[in-house]
Amino acid sequence: MQPNDKPSLYDRLGGIYNIATVVDDFIDRIMVDPRLNANPRVDDAHHRVSPAGFKYLVTEMVGWATGGPQVYSGRSMGDSHRHLMITEEEWACFMDDFQQTLDKFSVPQPEQDELKAIVNSTKESIVVKPFQEGPVEEQKAA
Repeated sequence: MQPNDKPSLYDRLGGIYNIATVVDDFIDRIMVDPRLNANPRVDDAHHRVSPAGFKYLVTEMVGWATGGPQVYSGRSMGDSHRHLMITEEEWACFMDDFQQTLDKFSVPQPEQDELKAIVNSTKESIVVKPFQEGPVEEQKAA
């Protein structure tokens, strides 16, 4: 390693065991969050999906996304979430749960910022865009 080379986020987080510990807490937190489960589609998914399997896939994904040797084997974020109709408000609650977990484990701020950037990079595939009604411009006859 060159003197100016920064260790990967994966290494700075302490590797897969630390990542798995944080994911375990986070998934436990979101599975029972009444703000998220108010969405009946999310509530149904939380009762249909095995928490252990969910934790495995998220741990695998975080390991991969942070520079570890893992390879994510799950479905795309869009395929996994599009049918849940997750709103901006629900995303904010999800991110609040994420922040609570990061704080619980005293994840340093630079690593928090990098993790949040990774999570936020998935938002467009997960959150539904609100339907916007607007005036339809009348076509002018030429």
